[in-house]
Amino acid sequence: MKTKLIDDTRPEAALVLADGAVFVGRSVGVPGMTVGEVVFNTAMTGYQEILTDPSYTGQIVTLTYPHIGNVGVNQEDVESSDVHVAGLVIRSESPVVSNWRSQRSLGEYLKQNGIVAIAEVDTRRLTRILRTKGAQPGCIVAAACGKLTEAQIAEAAKAAAEAPRMVGQELASQVSTTYRYEWGEGTWRMDNGYGRPGSFQPEEYPYTVVAWDFGIKENILRLLADRGVHVVVVPAKTTFEEAMEVNPDGIFLSNGPGDPEPCDFAIEVAQKAIAARIPLFGICLGHQILGLACGGRTLKMKFGHHGANHPVVDLETKRVYITSQNHGFMVDADTLPENVKVTHRSLFDGSLQGFELTDAPVFCFQGHPEASPGPHDIQDLFNHFLDKIQEAKKSL
Repeated sequence: MKTKLIDDTRPEAALVLADGAVFVGRSVGVPGMTVGEVVFNTAMTGYQEILTDPSYTGQIVTLTYPHIGNVGVNQEDVESSDVHVAGLVIRSESPVVSNWRSQRSLGEYLKQNGIVAIAEVDTRRLTRILRTKGAQPGCIVAAACGKLTEAQIAEAAKAAAEAPRMVGQELASQVSTTYRYEWGEGTWRMDNGYGRPGSFQPEEYPYTVVAWDFGIKENILRLLADRGVHVVVVPAKTTFEEAMEVNPDGIFLSNGPGDPEPCDFAIEVAQKAIAARIPLFGICLGHQILGLACGGRTLKMKFGHHGANHPVVDLETKRVYITSQNHGFMVDADTLPENVKVTHRSLFDGSLQGFELTDAPVFCFQGHPEASPGPHDIQDLFNHFLDKIQEAKKSL
C-alpha cells in the first residue's frame, strides 16, 4: 500500500478533450470552466511571457517542461498588459519560488488574473495525443473545493465537443489596441531595468515605423526602440491611408492570434504597402498576412509550432538558428508567386519560415526573433529591417 508523503488539499480539476480523453488533476488557478484549442509548448523557460502573449488568445497551453513556477512572477517579464491564454496545463507547480526579481508565485498570478489552470497532469500522454491527433478543442473545469462531480465533468466534455475550431476565427482585431500610441521604451538592462536614458523625445529618433497591432508583443517594440526607431502603434483595422499621415519610414506587421485568412483589413494594408515600396517587416501573423497579400495560401497545421528550441535554416548562408515559435497556421510556399524568394525553412518539418520580395523592400519571418526569454539567435532580422529603411531613404 502506497503512503502519501504530502496530503494534497488543492481542489480537483479536469481537462477534457474534444476526442473524449479526460485528465484529472489539481486546480492551480481560479475555480470555473474555460474552453479553447489545446496546444503544447516545449519551452523550458519563459512561462510568464507565454501567458501574456496575445497570440495565445483562445488557446489552452500545455507546458511540456515538468516543473513550472520555480522563479515566480514579476511585473516586468510580460509581453502585454493582460494574461491572454484561455487556460494553462502543467505537470507540477513548484512549491518553492526562488528568484531575486520574483514578486509572487505562479499560482497567485493565475488567480489574480482569473485563469483556470490545472496541474498534476500527465503532460507526456497529453502531448502524444496532440501530436498524433492534432491540436483540438478542450475544456478545463476546476472545483472551488474538494472533488468534481460527474455532472461537472460531463458538462466539460460537452463544452469541449461543441467548441469552435480555430479555422475561420478572426481574433487579431479583438486583442489589438483601440487607440494610436507611441513607444520609446528599450529592452531590459541590469543597471536600470526597462527604458532609455532621459525622457522619450520622438524627434530625437532618426526613423519612424508604424506598427500594426494584431496582438503585438512588447519586446518587439523594445527592440525597435533600441535601434533608434520611433514606433507609432496603430489598431488592427487602421487603414493604410490613415497610417501614412505620420509619414513613416517603414511598416511593421505584428504577431497575433487566430486564422490569418479572415484578416482582409490587414491583407489590404500589406498590398498597398508593397505597391508603395515602403520597407515592410512582418512577424508570425504578419508573415502570414504578407503571404496572403502576395497571392499565396495559408494552411492550418496539425499541431503547430510552439516552443523555444526550433531549428531554422537560412537557405542562403546555410546557418542554423535556434528560434522561438508560436503558430498554428503556415504559408504554403508552393502557392507563392515568382517574385517571392524563400529565405528560411524549419528543420523540423521543412515548412516555410521566411521570405522576401525580389522587387520590393519587403520581408518576413514566421518565428519570433523578439523572444524575450530567448533564444536570441535571429534578432539580427531587426537590423535587416533597419538596413531596408536606410537603403530606401538613401534612394529618395
